[in-house]
Amino acid sequence: MPKKNINYRNRGMFLEHIINDSNTYYLSKDIAIIYKKPTPIKVLNISYRSKQTTLIDKAVFSETSTLDYNGIYKAKYVEFDAKECKNKTSFPLSNIKPHQITHIKNIINHGGIAFLIIFMNNKFFLFKGEDLIEFINTTTRKSIPYEIIEEKGHIIKEGYLPRLDYITTLNNIYFKEINYGEYEKKN
Repeated sequence: MPKKNINYRNRGMFLEHIINDSNTYYLSKDIAIIYKKPTPIKVLNISYRSKQTTLIDKAVFSETSTLDYNGIYKAKYVEFDAKECKNKTSFPLSNIKPHQITHIKNIINHGGIAFLIIFMNNKFFLFKGEDLIEFINTTTRKSIPYEIIEEKGHIIKEGYLPRLDYITTLNNIYFKEINYGEYEKKN
């Protein structure tokens, strides 16, 4: 049987879109400042179509990108990556690059908050960076079983505004001791 060419382009766009909508909501309500980080590129060639239009003809990635989103919430640095997984039984660690794992460790070591938002089996999970690192350090498995994602991950509720309320989940995990009535008043 011939090998099938799999196109991974636009994988994760659904999740990215609803996170971007949620971030716009959080910013408009002065709840958090979280942005999608652009992938660093080096422009090799441009064309000038008109006085108002410039087209990049050729570009390459100039450096490895870290995680998808970063910002600040309740005076804490926050950075996370969005991952969609079609596999029903496990989340492949190959979806996370080694430099991203190092970056997650560095953020945690400097007092920041790092995590993954994983969309799997039609559920959204916030999977703490600390739990990811612990899993990697204590096993030789090449994927995280779905049972562990359900056990260690935290469900993120879907809604209308915001579409994906990961800030409430973040509060429940990292800010239990803080009175977050201000956030609740803004909702």
